[in-house]
Amino acid sequence: MSKSPITTHILDLGSGKPAAGVRITLEQQQGDSWVTLAIAETDADGRVLNGFGSEAPAGVYRLTFDTDGYYAAQGLRCFYPQVTIAFRLDDVQAHYHVPLLLNQWGYSTYRGS
Repeated sequence: MSKSPITTHILDLGSGKPAAGVRITLEQQQGDSWVTLAIAETDADGRVLNGFGSEAPAGVYRLTFDTDGYYAAQGLRCFYPQVTIAFRLDDVQAHYHVPLLLNQWGYSTYRGS
């Protein structure tokens, strides 16, 4: 299976398990606007590996994670109903992995491999 140039993975630190079924929107900045490129959902392993298309030109992108929906499905509330991560893609030949470490009260991210 080929991977999209942009991928993600969510680990729910509260449960110690991957966050399955999280809806994620990928957008690209075009001028002063954001254009939706894809909407995907994490698999059973908390990953989106090929849901964001096969090409990603240089530019500024953002991933928006529906954390409210994820926690509501478990009967829980969270402090951040959405997590939005904006990042710059310069090298169109590179792979950009954007992981999210998540719990009900906070989150962390980094550029993965």
